[in-house]
Amino acid sequence: MTEAFVRCGPRHRPLTEVQDRAVRFAGALQGLGVGHGDRYAIVMRNEIAYVETTIGASSIGAVPVPVNWHWTGTDLRHILTDSGAKVAVVHSDLVPAVEAQAPEGLVIIEAAVPSEVSNAYALGHVPVTGRHPLLTDLITASAPATATVHAPPISVIYTSGTTGRPKGILRNPIAAAAMPDTLREFSQSMGIRPGGTTLIPAPLYHAAPNVGMSFAAAIGANIVIMPRFDAEGFLALVQEFRVETVQMVPTMFVRLLKLPEQVRRAADVSSLKTVVTAAASCPPDVKRAMIDWLGPIVSEYYGGAETGVLVECTAQEWLAHPGTVGRPVRGAAIKILDADRREVPVGEVGLVYGRPTTTWPDFTYLNDDAGRREVDDGTGFITVGDVGRVDDDGFLYLSDRLKDMIVSGGVNIYPAEIEAAIVQLAGVRDAAVFGIPDPDMGEAIAVHIELEPGAVITEEDVRAHVRSTLARYKVPKVVVFDDALPREDTGKLFKRMIKDHYWSAAGNG
Repeated sequence: MTEAFVRCGPRHRPLTEVQDRAVRFAGALQGLGVGHGDRYAIVMRNEIAYVETTIGASSIGAVPVPVNWHWTGTDLRHILTDSGAKVAVVHSDLVPAVEAQAPEGLVIIEAAVPSEVSNAYALGHVPVTGRHPLLTDLITASAPATATVHAPPISVIYTSGTTGRPKGILRNPIAAAAMPDTLREFSQSMGIRPGGTTLIPAPLYHAAPNVGMSFAAAIGANIVIMPRFDAEGFLALVQEFRVETVQMVPTMFVRLLKLPEQVRRAADVSSLKTVVTAAASCPPDVKRAMIDWLGPIVSEYYGGAETGVLVECTAQEWLAHPGTVGRPVRGAAIKILDADRREVPVGEVGLVYGRPTTTWPDFTYLNDDAGRREVDDGTGFITVGDVGRVDDDGFLYLSDRLKDMIVSGGVNIYPAEIEAAIVQLAGVRDAAVFGIPDPDMGEAIAVHIELEPGAVITEEDVRAHVRSTLARYKVPKVVVFDDALPREDTGKLFKRMIKDHYWSAAGNG
C-alpha cells in the first residue's frame, strides 16, 4: 500500500508528516500555556495547515474551535470571547478583523495564505503582517508535544448563526475504549477506508467535514481538500485522485447538475463508491438526477453537531420514499412533538426530536445551560429546531427550520417549500424566502432572488409561477432581485443578513 497523504491544490504531504507537524503544533501550544481543557480558535480557510492545527491537540487535551472566517464584527467577538480561546491561528488577510475583535490576552498565530487559497478567492498576493509569530516557524521550532492525555479529539463547533447568534457546542470526549467502534461505524457509513481517498469540498469550520477529516486521518485514508468548492474542479479532482468517498450538501449537487452535459459526460467518476449528502433536505428532483448520473451510491443522513447522525437512507430507500432523509440508525430514535412536547400522530408535522446513539457523546452549549435544557425533552431526545413528519414505515421527512417558519394570519408557512418552487423557474439561480413584518397579517412572505447571468424575469413572473404550483397564500408579497445573495462557501444562504434589514427598519431588530 502506498503511503497515505493529504493534498490541497499543488501541495502534497504524507499523512505521517502532517501528523508529526500536528504534534509539534501541539508542542507550540504548550509553550504558549495552552493545556488540558484550554481552547484555541482556528480562523482559516481550507488548507493542509487546517489539518495540522486540528488533529494533534488531543494529545495535550486542548480543544480547537473552528471559526467561520466570514464572521466579522460582533459575531466574531462573541465567538472569541464566548469560547474563552487563549490562542487564535489566523490567515494573514484575516488578522486585522481578528485584531479588531480580540479579547484582552488573546495570542494570535499568523498563518501565511498559500497560493491555492489566494487563487481560489482571488486575493492576489497576501503579505504577512509581521505583527505575530508565524505558524510554520512555530511548528518548525517546536518539539513534539509531551502527551498529557490519551483521548480522542474533541472540538467546539459553533452553530451557523444564519438565524441567530452562534452557539458553541462542546461535546464530551468519546471514551477511549469506544473509539474503535466509533471509527468502525464511521468507516462503514461513510465508506472511508485505510488507503482509500476521500475528498473534502466543504469548509472545515463546519462540523461534518471537520469530524470527517479528523476521522479520516485516524483511519489512515488519503485526504484531498478543496480550498473552495467549484463544480468543474470537483470533477477534476475525483478523476485525478480516484476519489472513493465524498460528503456534500445539496447546493453542491445543484451546481454540478448545472454544468454543461458534455462536461459531466467527459468526467470519469467511476471511482466514486459513496456520495453522502446532509446539512439540508435535498430537493427530490436534484436527488433523483444525481442518482441517475452516479448510480445508487448517493446516500443521505440527518442529524446535527449536537446529536450526530440520527437517520440515514440509501439510494434504494430514497427511491421508494422520495423526499425522505431516512430512518433511525442502529441505537438512535426519532419522535415528532407538538409545541407542548406531546407526540403527534404518524404523518402529522411537528418538531423533530432525536435520541443519539450510545457511541455519540453528550454535549453542552458553552455558557448557556438554559439553552441546553430548552432543546431536551427531558428523556434524552434532542431537537436542533427542524420541523418534519414520520411516515408509516418510520421514514423522516423534513419541512423546514422552526426559526425560518413564517406565521401569516395564523397560518404556518415553510419557506423551503416556496424556495424549491421558485428555483424551478427558468433563469433563477437561487432564492431566499423569509417572513417580514406586516401590520395586518403579522408576517408577510418576502423573497430575494439571484438570477442566472442574462436572465430576465419579472416580479409577476415569480408570483404567477408560485401561484401555479402552490396555494395562493404562499405567493410572496415582496419580490426583490439581487445581483448576488450572501452565502457561505457551501452555498448555504445567510438569510439573516437580508432578513434583519426588514425587521430593524420596522423597529423589531
